Parts: sequence; structure tokens; C-alpha cells
Amino acid sequence: MIVWNSACRSARLSTRPLTVRRCLSQRTLDRLTDPVQSYISTSRDPYLNLSIEHFLLQQSAPESVVLLLYVNRPSIIIGRNQNPWLEVNLALLDPSSHDQSYSEPPGLGAVDLVRRRSGGGTVFHDEGNVNWTVICPSKDFTRDQHAEMVVRALRDCGIDRARVNVRHDIVLDQGQHSLTIGSDDTHSTPYQTPEADARKPLKVSGSAYKLTRQRALHHGTCLLSSPNLNIIPHYLHSPAKPYMTARGVESVSSPVGNILLSNERFIASVQKQFGKLYRSIGDAQEVGDEWQEHDSVRKGCDELKSPEWTYLQTPQFSISNQSDTLTDVDLELSVRNGVISSGFCGTRKSGYSGAARTGLPAGLDGRRLHDISSWDDELGGSLPSVSHDRVTRLCKWLHMMLPPPIGRPNTHFR
Repeated sequence: MIVWNSACRSARLSTRPLTVRRCLSQRTLDRLTDPVQSYISTSRDPYLNLSIEHFLLQQSAPESVVLLLYVNRPSIIIGRNQNPWLEVNLALLDPSSHDQSYSEPPGLGAVDLVRRRSGGGTVFHDEGNVNWTVICPSKDFTRDQHAEMVVRALRDCGIDRARVNVRHDIVLDQGQHSLTIGSDDTHSTPYQTPEADARKPLKVSGSAYKLTRQRALHHGTCLLSSPNLNIIPHYLHSPAKPYMTARGVESVSSPVGNILLSNERFIASVQKQFGKLYRSIGDAQEVGDEWQEHDSVRKGCDELKSPEWTYLQTPQFSISNQSDTLTDVDLELSVRNGVISSGFCGTRKSGYSGAARTGLPAGLDGRRLHDISSWDDELGGSLPSVSHDRVTRLCKWLHMMLPPPIGRPNTHFR
């Protein structure tokens, strides 16, 4: 239970107008030793919710089981080993900072970009989906157990098309009722279609994991009633993808759909099935902004917000415009851990032989890619043998493929 500490009680007695806030108490932290714990976040901050999740993974008792449910504001969450330039149309995340003449902004406003601490692919969060997390001892962990729990929760709400597929995701089958399936079989439904059937299952919740020596974390994002399904592909389609060769984990695209269930009903059903699975049904503990008072949680938020975490953790990749017919100066960049490590320029009419290639301008070598706010400033005076028009076309291409990060203005279009 969240209780009011003495500082909060004193504040309430003041005659000045105050914003009421809850404070993190020791009694709340003492619950980390309970064998079965259930939490629900009142915050919509993805950095905070993922940091609370990480704190529970690290600090909950080694033999305990933990359920955390939360909803985030519009945000894109990439996996621990993913490439933001490859997975995301970065120019759309903060439309106010970029010229949108070369794209059609979906109109959501600012969208957070967060690299989580678990593996897996990229997901889009908004108020129409609920994120579920279960933490348990590593020795008891299986990749399907808690996805099966969520499927049972969905079926308890009348969603009988839900099942766990071979990738450990939760899908809704789209066929006609044709099979007889046992009600306890969470991996099959009467609505399954043959592999070659055009009516593919709709993915409604993926799975990602983080394993430590003693603890295992399994989490997913359940699509319930997202109003943004039609524009999510805009955000998760990077214009740079055709021009990149990359290491790391690449997201697997799947058809998705809404379950058409309220957040409240889903949350209540998951809490019920969690209680059945672990034979303990108790009240869920609310968590929220007050957890930023804890040093570990606050430091976790700061780390997730840092450009060093978001961009410098990127696996090695290279990008080249040699297949682009609209530019006539060729450029290739090799990027290691978010830092430009090598590359070359070349004039296309020379056929790339011998002297046609030159090294990168001296200022680019060793530059952190996310620190570059203007490719004009980087290349404008560094290619004296190339005409101004050609350099301008090259810089425009680079701004489209490798735009400045959120909050850093794009100074190319002045």
C-alpha cells in the first residue's frame, strides 16, 4: 500500500496551493520480499514504467513471482540489440523539429523512442494497449507459460480465437469455426486455418525476455483498442532500410489487429489468471511517479533517456546510396556502436575505379551519428571537387535517411 509520509502530511497543512502527490514508503518496498506480488502502474511514462520493471527484476525476492501491468503514452520501444535508424522513421518522432515535405506526418505529435533492456523486436505503445510483465525464478521459466496465462485471460473475456503460436506470440485466428479443440489447449483454436490460407492470424501480443542468473522476465504488449493501427506502419518503416546492411536483431513484420476489449477488463482478467496460476489472489499495488524518488529507479530513467543508451548501443551497420538513382555522389558510411568508423565518397560518373573514391571528410571520422544536426555543415565545404547542386542532393538524402534525433532541430531546411 502507498502511504503518506510525514513530509507529505506536512505539505498538506500548508496554506499555499499545492499539487497532491504520493510518496514512496518503506512499506511499499518491503513488499518486494512477498512470494507473490502484483503491481499496476498509474504512470504513462515509458521510461519510468520500464525502469520500475527493471527494478522489480533486480530487487524482488529470488523465489518470488511478480506481475506488473502498465499503459504507456505513444512511444516506440526498440529491443536491446536493435538499430533505431533501421527500425524507425525517426523524422516522424518529433515533427516540430523536422521539415516534413518528404513524408506525410501521421499527426500524433511527439512520440518517445526508448531502447528497452530486453531483446526482441520493435513495438508501438499507446493508450489502447496494455503491457504485461511477469518475473519469476529462472529455474521455473518457460517461454510459453505466461503467454498461455494471458490467453486464458482473453478466453475468460470471450476471446476464443486467441492462442499462443510457435513464436510464443499471441494471435487471433481468422478462419471459420471448423475444428474441435479442448478448452485447455492454449496453442490451438477452432478457427485455425492451413498454412497456405490467405486468412493469416492477427498478432495481438509479442513476447520479449530478459534472463539473469536467478530471475527471468517475460513481457508483452497486448493490442486491445489502439486508435493508431493505421498509422503505426508509418512509424515502423524506416526509409533507410533498403540502403542498410546491419547486424543485430531485425523486427519480423506481422499483420496485427485490435482485440476490441477495454483495458480495465483485460487487466482484471490477467490479474485473476495470475492469481490462479500462483494460488494467491490479493490486491494489486499501485505504483507510479512516486517511484522516481528511489535512486535506482531514477537512475534507470536517466539511462533510458540518454542518447548514449538509445544510439550508442546500436550494433554495427553500414549505409550506402549507390543504389539510389536520384543522387550522383556516392557515399558509404560504416557505423560501429553509433560512431562513424569508416567510409568513402565517389563520383558516380567515374565508375568507382581507383581515384573515383575518396576518403570521408576528416570531421566525419569518429563522429557520433546522433550528434550530427546538419549534413550541410558536415559536407558542404568538404567536397571541393563536387558541384554545389550534387552536394545539396546528397545532403538531402542523408537528412531523410539519418535525421537528427528527437529534440535536435534539422538545420538542413533553412
